[in-house]
Amino acid sequence: MKDMTLTTALQHFGLDRVLLSNDYLTHAFQKELDYLTSYDVDRLLAGFRETNGLQPKADKYPGWESTEIRGHTLGHYLTAVSQAYAQTKDKDLLARIEYLIGELSDCQQDNGYLSAFPETLFDNVENRKPAWVPWYTMHKIIAGLVAVYDATHLKQAYEVVNRLGDWTANRALSWSEELQSVVLAVEYGGMNDCLYDLYKVTGNHRHLETAHRFDEIHLFEALREGRDVLQGKHANTMIPKFIGALNRYLTLGENERRYYEAAVNFWDMVVNHHSYITGGNSECEHFGEPDVLDSKRSDVTCETCNSYNMLKLTKELFKLTQDRKYADFYERTYINAIVSSQNPDTGMTMYFQPMATGYFKIYSSPFEHFWCCTGTGMESFTKLNDSLYFHNGSSLYINQFISSKLNWTEQQVTVTQSTSLPAMDTVVFTIQTNESKQLALHIRIPSWAAGEVVVSVNGKETTLIKDLHYAVVDRKWNDGDTVSLRIPMKVTYSRLPDSPYSIGFQYGPIVLSAALGTEDLTESKTGVNVHVATRRIAVKDFIVPQGMIVEEWLQRFDEHVVRRGNELAFVLKHTDEDERLVFTPHYLQHRERYGIYWSFLDEGSEELQKHIDHAERERLVREATIDAVQVGNDQYELEHQVQGELTRAGTWEGLNGRMAEPGGWFSYRMKVGPGTALNVTFNRMHTNRSIDIFVDEELLSTEQFPQEWKRAFYERTLVLPDELTSGKEAVTVKFVPNKKTNGIYGVLRTIKYTSR
Repeated sequence: MKDMTLTTALQHFGLDRVLLSNDYLTHAFQKELDYLTSYDVDRLLAGFRETNGLQPKADKYPGWESTEIRGHTLGHYLTAVSQAYAQTKDKDLLARIEYLIGELSDCQQDNGYLSAFPETLFDNVENRKPAWVPWYTMHKIIAGLVAVYDATHLKQAYEVVNRLGDWTANRALSWSEELQSVVLAVEYGGMNDCLYDLYKVTGNHRHLETAHRFDEIHLFEALREGRDVLQGKHANTMIPKFIGALNRYLTLGENERRYYEAAVNFWDMVVNHHSYITGGNSECEHFGEPDVLDSKRSDVTCETCNSYNMLKLTKELFKLTQDRKYADFYERTYINAIVSSQNPDTGMTMYFQPMATGYFKIYSSPFEHFWCCTGTGMESFTKLNDSLYFHNGSSLYINQFISSKLNWTEQQVTVTQSTSLPAMDTVVFTIQTNESKQLALHIRIPSWAAGEVVVSVNGKETTLIKDLHYAVVDRKWNDGDTVSLRIPMKVTYSRLPDSPYSIGFQYGPIVLSAALGTEDLTESKTGVNVHVATRRIAVKDFIVPQGMIVEEWLQRFDEHVVRRGNELAFVLKHTDEDERLVFTPHYLQHRERYGIYWSFLDEGSEELQKHIDHAERERLVREATIDAVQVGNDQYELEHQVQGELTRAGTWEGLNGRMAEPGGWFSYRMKVGPGTALNVTFNRMHTNRSIDIFVDEELLSTEQFPQEWKRAFYERTLVLPDELTSGKEAVTVKFVPNKKTNGIYGVLRTIKYTSR
């Protein structure tokens, strides 16, 4: 195992200690603040009052807040307004927080239970009935209450979350090992993480023991041993688990070092083998095979919640190690995935961030949808000033190059950072102090620096002293002293591991994309009322170098990608797209189709023809699909009214699926039309078994699995007789295993079928 020697941990600064002065980011924060204060909090509380038998004071919000996941938004909201209050000390925000906590206290039941949905959803999980992630929602509520207490020290907030922790303990500590496995098979967010935080507040060892019940030891051990078992796993389930694993180490110390080691290996796997140029990861919310990224680029890549959670994990790992790789990743993801996710005109944020060329950004609505990424968006944009600076004693670590002012009260020093990076390549820090101070400034030398960094103190160039990729200026500082860095930048390219000629561009830390126009920006839906972009028009997503092969073009890359004047805009030379494509900062791209990754293909090559043929096959599948459900993916199943008994979802051989035991079953409501067939994926490992498939309680087919065992999946296309679909817009498709446990996998589709 690699050396994981830890240095003395750094401390972060409170949100009230760093004031942003970057115009774009201060605008983004204000947009988020305006959004938070526009909420009718009685509508957020309606489900909580209803669950405790109280008359709601207002109607519940629609969208996800009127489903089984209702209440998750209030959890995020509590965290966001607490962070906003920590920065602004605004009395109106405090009054809003106090009102919410008072109401939640009234909504709390005698046994400590507090939620916007009944406790029976937790029973459903334990009884292996479909339920939409109640523990995930509970994580948001507990985390929000802890955030309120941290920001305000309200006694009532402590009392509410302490009692809710007791309810959680009473339930979780009664589980057998078997029942624990059943519960942890359903997404539970960061329940371990928030319970470790709760324990640090209450000191109650039952809260600590309960946190342990949400630690998946076998998973942590696999990652600690360096085994990448992430394929097919729900990404935004995995990341909070490892934030929790690291928190176990942070809470209990060196005796729990193996949890730190698991978190380090997890981070390395996700960042180095599952992530795109923006820092985002996953497709359809799930990890794929390691280093298989190009083939997974689609309209539903890079769930924004994942980026939010990766930054939480990254921050804590940097504090422990001072390793530049964490600071570099934080910068990359902060700018290109988080800042990029907010519409600067409306303040609304994104769910998916398409990595396939030709799609466009889709934003949430203020009060109609309430996606998970709407909630993490609230949190992200109320802590934009987080993780710029860290400290330990007389040492200051400067990680991010953003105009801001740091109040370093421990040293009675103010540090003002001024920069317009990446438009210009210079960063200046000005020291304000009442007396001379011996301080060491550690300023990150970013991995994207395109040459030697030049450091000047009070306008005079000084010898660059490096320590772990940081420029160190250790001296006695006087009031008004300055230190400046010039960090050279240029355009570079990044290849995808499974397709070395699928290439993305960046300038310094900024990912670039090319705008592709506004034609037919029609939205579609997936999951539970999640809006996604469409690509119903022809979009050319490849570039052909002219007069040379791709590798030759890349060898002279600096000549072939040229900045246009003083703009942050770049054009190509010697390609078939010289006149069309202009590459600009992706985080500023909000209103058009775009392309981040481009396939570079040799003129007349077999690869070019394969690329064109593959795009055509994908188009035909999209056009033939009437309806589709991602099997085993909670919200997508719920959108199709999943029902069942003795059933569970999970990942087998890297593919999501749903199984039922003998005597059990599961079903979905699927759209149909004239000439419909059902496309189902089965597993060849289910030998000597069969499953009955019913349509509206009529037996359609019995699938007898092959007798020859093979580690492989296969598809069946089952034509639905006209009498089963005539006059209907949808049917119920039910799967009932015979004698032995089995199920279906991948994507279940109804398709147009014409070969009769």
